[in-house]
Amino acid sequence: MNAIIIVTHNALPWIDRCLQSCGNYPVIVVDNASTDQTVTHIQSNYSQVTILPQVKNLGFGQGNNVGMSYALQQGAEHVFLLNQDAYLVDNCLEVLIKKQQQNPQFGVLSPVHLNGKGDALDRNFGNYISSQQVPKLISDLLLDKKEEIYEVPFVNAAGWLLSRKCLETVGGFDPIFFHYGEDDNYCQRVLYHGLKIGVLLQAFLLHDREHREVIKPEKNSAAFFKRWERSKKMKYADINNTEALILLENEIKQIERTLLKLRLKLRFATATNLNKQLGLLQQIKVDVKESRKLNVKKGSHYL
Repeated sequence: MNAIIIVTHNALPWIDRCLQSCGNYPVIVVDNASTDQTVTHIQSNYSQVTILPQVKNLGFGQGNNVGMSYALQQGAEHVFLLNQDAYLVDNCLEVLIKKQQQNPQFGVLSPVHLNGKGDALDRNFGNYISSQQVPKLISDLLLDKKEEIYEVPFVNAAGWLLSRKCLETVGGFDPIFFHYGEDDNYCQRVLYHGLKIGVLLQAFLLHDREHREVIKPEKNSAAFFKRWERSKKMKYADINNTEALILLENEIKQIERTLLKLRLKLRFATATNLNKQLGLLQQIKVDVKESRKLNVKKGSHYL
């Protein structure tokens, strides 16, 4: 058995096209407490879909953990994580599954992500297959000698095929990440445990998000600190970096020294924002220590 897992939250604008692209594959929808009609719409129109409604929004990672855990219990050998605003193209999944079976060292395989119209790469996907990340790719394309799979250090989780072996070795998404950052952390853990991440140039999905505005948070706003906190977790929870906890402790001490100087100079406004960072770092230190302690071990953590 193989299963597609879709985490939804107010997904009505995309869910029909998303589900219709899944063909005859078993689909598990984990709904993160949608306030629109996502759940009733799926129940009324897609009786073949297994839907697992949640009483609160668990976030992307933990929502997928619910779906992956359910799929493993049903005997799934592969799970495909599909964004609610993404659509499979043609035989994408068949191609990915076949290549992963032939190349079990790849714990995560991704298709090429196109934009919603399918006439260009997704706005971020080009970064994952750039010349810095995949030095051979451009020359291979120009010389028409493409490889089947290109190894990458990271690709976002809008469309991931994960093997059962990967889930039993690496586990699920770390719950210290609510939304964004969880796929970066997961890729770090995949590489740490000796598995590979790859992009398959013969498989495609559409990621329908190019018309959504990306708003940069105002400095020192709640959104700013949330993004800052997430970036620190991504940095210090990376189990490939054996010096991470030392670096985190050094950053805490540096802020403490700076705060003392600011207070002596009566610069209380600047100190307030820096004190916010200090409090976040101290909590991050607790979370990251527990995260690293568990994630260096092999096992189906969080599932």
